[in-house]
Amino acid sequence: MGALSIKQVRKTYADTVHILKGIDLEIEAGEFLILVGPSGCGKSTLLGMIAGLDTPTSGSIHIGERDVTHLPSKDRDIAMVFQSYALYPNMTVAQNIAFGLEMRKVPKAEREAAVQRVSAMLQIGHLLDRKPGQLSGGQRQRVAMGRALARDPALFLFDEPLSNLDAKLRVEMRAEIKLLHQRTKTTTVYVTHDQVEAMTLGDRIAVMKDGLVQQFGTPDEIYGRPANRFVAEFIGSPAMNMVPAQRGPAGLLAHGIELALTEAQRAALAAASDGALVYGLRPESLAFADSGLPGTLAMIEPTGPETYAMVDTAIGTLTARVPGALRASPGERVHLQWQADSAHLFDDGPSGQRVG
Repeated sequence: MGALSIKQVRKTYADTVHILKGIDLEIEAGEFLILVGPSGCGKSTLLGMIAGLDTPTSGSIHIGERDVTHLPSKDRDIAMVFQSYALYPNMTVAQNIAFGLEMRKVPKAEREAAVQRVSAMLQIGHLLDRKPGQLSGGQRQRVAMGRALARDPALFLFDEPLSNLDAKLRVEMRAEIKLLHQRTKTTTVYVTHDQVEAMTLGDRIAVMKDGLVQQFGTPDEIYGRPANRFVAEFIGSPAMNMVPAQRGPAGLLAHGIELALTEAQRAALAAASDGALVYGLRPESLAFADSGLPGTLAMIEPTGPETYAMVDTAIGTLTARVPGALRASPGERVHLQWQADSAHLFDDGPSGQRVG
């Protein structure tokens, strides 16, 4: 059994509202797990059950060898960082960091040593005598993290801790959280709706939708081989291009144009059940060339190191991501090329499952 084991966890309200529909996850010691998905997918509900703030309707949760499904939070050996910081406004930074240890009747000398240790780690030693109202958002979040780090718990839990910060601070704090995990090696569960946070922080990611885990794997696995159309479109920015396609005599067609396939994809296509398909292309897989699929450049979005370009083609509007600046203007005729092995095939039915 791993550091955290979640087996067939379900949550139902009023016998009709199914929030979680059978979650199975096995987390190894020292892993950084990301729970990611759109609002309402159940990720925060699941985190609350791991924390002991809510109880599953059925299923079990183990931390190490202990069944904690019905244990109160105080007996679970966890430390949690909330989105709202949850600092005591009448206490100094040092008192906020030490408060949890004081409640556990840790001796004063040990509390003071823990405060010094985490404040040095988080570079907030100069703020120990200040109160939360005198701190910036980033400093408050460091204090909230320090309160969790002051202990040595079995699990760290983060509930969208960066969503209240501006873009620059989010990037900085994301890096700090990753560095802290590398130093402490404590098993961590982190909830976010931001796929960039998920990709950059997680050892493994559980992508959730409608109370179910759609895919559980490493960032490379989820990005490079998404299990279904939802994962393919949710993970990645800009989102994967999706081209409706039909089977043709020799392969796959979109509006009468033959789409490039590998031999493995042709074999998968032959083995798949009949039905409509979707041909997926990541924006970075598309390149501008002298020949290929013709189109009209509709819009350009320069970001500095790269450019997003929307191109109207016979198979639909495709978004390309190209390095550097694009020396072209909207309205120009262009051509797009890509390699067959960069394409993804999905069923176009309700499941959207990967075909090849």
